[in-house]
Amino acid sequence: MKQLRYYTWLLVLMLTFGLLAACGNQETDKSTHSSNAKQEATAAFPVTVKDGLGEEVTIQSEPKKIVSLIPSNTEIAYELGLGEKMVGVSDFDNYPEDVKNKEKIGGMEFNVEKIISLKPDLVLAHASSAHNSRDGLQQLKDAGITVLVVNDAKTFDDVYHSIQLIGQATGTTKKADQIVNQMKSKLEAIKEKAKNVKNPVKVWVEVQPAPQIYTAGKGTFINDMLQAISAENVAGDQEGWPMFTEEKAVALNPDVIVVTYGDYVKDAVKQVMARPAWKDVSAVKNQRVYEVNSDLVTRSGPRLVEGVEELAKVIYPEIFK
Repeated sequence: MKQLRYYTWLLVLMLTFGLLAACGNQETDKSTHSSNAKQEATAAFPVTVKDGLGEEVTIQSEPKKIVSLIPSNTEIAYELGLGEKMVGVSDFDNYPEDVKNKEKIGGMEFNVEKIISLKPDLVLAHASSAHNSRDGLQQLKDAGITVLVVNDAKTFDDVYHSIQLIGQATGTTKKADQIVNQMKSKLEAIKEKAKNVKNPVKVWVEVQPAPQIYTAGKGTFINDMLQAISAENVAGDQEGWPMFTEEKAVALNPDVIVVTYGDYVKDAVKQVMARPAWKDVSAVKNQRVYEVNSDLVTRSGPRLVEGVEELAKVIYPEIFK
């Protein structure tokens, strides 16, 4: 009996020390991981990258304070784990929730003095507005602030490049590669599922309502997304963001209508359904008018794949449940 008690006590002792050792190893692993991440960031600098305007930019040391001039850059930075380093964002930023706690530096015309007062090491600008903001960006550079102009992404591959570019500039290349690989995997999985589509649905995507109706043509993320899920963009023969008359839009007779401006127009779907000229359009007759989050399908950041999924679910609910 004593021998049994002895072995029982010994077993408990071994398990206790084993658990303590395991916990100790876990803490050591976490500490080592954190240390390795810091070493990776430190070793990455100085680094020279080619920005979205084709110019070489050198970042001397790991940025501690970052300002973003456009929402897509902000979303990428947060996804890279740089949220705590963000000291300023644009007036248009709305994701993630934490951006509400950041200093606002203006909209299309950013406040140069405000940005300088925040003392950032790095400003993430964007090629889509860089030419119009040339003077302001030069003022930031003259103040000793490193400015990185991120490429104006038109395709998924361009977005992957944007993520990796910001990753290089901030010492988060491994995280950037991880994000890109995850996006690619999810997109491929969606495309694979879309192979089950037997009869492609004709889709009209409305990005601005009457009286000036705008849609998405080729060369846009929305068009690429529709192609990825085997849907037909009825305006796919147009370039960019064309304006349509109501008569021409109705003549396309789409099976599904998707509106992307619901955040700015009250009851957007009801308004489309109530248009007298659209009453015989298949999508309206069959009540297949839907609203999707505009940011998910137009903002060139990590959430684009979520936009593909959202479109897929409303267009092919029987396949993408």
